[in-house]
Amino acid sequence: MSGLSIRNVKKSFGTVDIIHGVDVEIADGEFTILVGPSGCGKSTLLRMIAGLEDITAGQISIDGRVVNNLQPKDRDIAMVFQNYALYPQMTVSQNMGFALELAGVKRPEIEQKVGEAAAILGLQPLLDRKPAQLSGGQRQRVAMGRAIVRDPKVFLFDEPLSNLDAKLRVKMRAEIKALHQRLKTTIVYVTHDQIEAMTMADKIVVLHGGRVEQIGSPLELYDRPRNIFVAGFLGSPAMNFLEGTLEGAGNPALSLPGGSRVALSRAPANSANRPLTLGIRPEDITFGGERYGCRGQGGRTHGIGNPCRRGARRQGVDMGRSRTCRACAGAAGEAVFRNRQGSLLRPADAAAPERLSKARQQVRRTRNRNLTAWEFLMIPRLRSELVTCNL
Repeated sequence: MSGLSIRNVKKSFGTVDIIHGVDVEIADGEFTILVGPSGCGKSTLLRMIAGLEDITAGQISIDGRVVNNLQPKDRDIAMVFQNYALYPQMTVSQNMGFALELAGVKRPEIEQKVGEAAAILGLQPLLDRKPAQLSGGQRQRVAMGRAIVRDPKVFLFDEPLSNLDAKLRVKMRAEIKALHQRLKTTIVYVTHDQIEAMTMADKIVVLHGGRVEQIGSPLELYDRPRNIFVAGFLGSPAMNFLEGTLEGAGNPALSLPGGSRVALSRAPANSANRPLTLGIRPEDITFGGERYGCRGQGGRTHGIGNPCRRGARRQGVDMGRSRTCRACAGAAGEAVFRNRQGSLLRPADAAAPERLSKARQQVRRTRNRNLTAWEFLMIPRLRSELVTCNL
């Protein structure tokens, strides 16, 4: 079993504490991602696992063996760096087999292992090229192949996709995940990109300020964040946070600055008339009647394909971001509706006599006949709305 255990690990540089007692248990064959903003300590933690940084306190075990005082070459790990770290004077084949050559492995075995790794990664046609003749994605695969030939107990990835363009990052994410499913090896992967974490990981460890904020599966962290930081960090667009005061006992509602109220399905006990932070995912905001939500002013629409992103404000207060389909994403300040046939209706179109009846039908469907060209209604579905209550 090639599990990894991190127990109360701390790291200090002089008098500055960087890692504050981290505890993580990683099972054999698990794909674990350390994610967090820049400066949270994720790369430092990875370097301590690799033996590139000393541990101030605590214990790290690989496959049941404490490795605190072992050199990196004795830990049976392989690391893929952010900048690939390929030798420019060597060919792809020589780069992949160099570590085995240093370990004294015989040439036939080196060629066999390099050939097997090249077949897995699709590098056979590139074995005689040098790094300068390769694209960014090809260099990344060579770095991965160099790690594979060592057949380590744990793979370590330090932000390996950060230097690639967006399209290539998507492709390489799929390749790394497919590689893990094929090799069934324990992987610890560091990234600041929450999209990478959500799409690739079996387990996510969210770090902030050198501390673990939450550990769990991607959906567990997305649906049940432990605190505001985790809720706001995971998800794109980010979760919306509305600050207000909780009112009512039988029918609780959040009172927002400016007089708006948002009805809540539930509320913390003994929290009436106290400050409350309401978290709403963008996909849980929709158009509807004022009876169910609050009126907001349409902001800038960000066209990113389907879905689009839209912002909203009310009386100078940021009311959050929502997702809407591409055809419904009008210009800033427009209230846009769709009829049952899917054709687009805007208030400007509704002014024409031939469109008036259709526009009225759409206004009825929103349960508000007075909806104007610069306003729309935000309805939170409140799937998991109560993030925290400041008591």
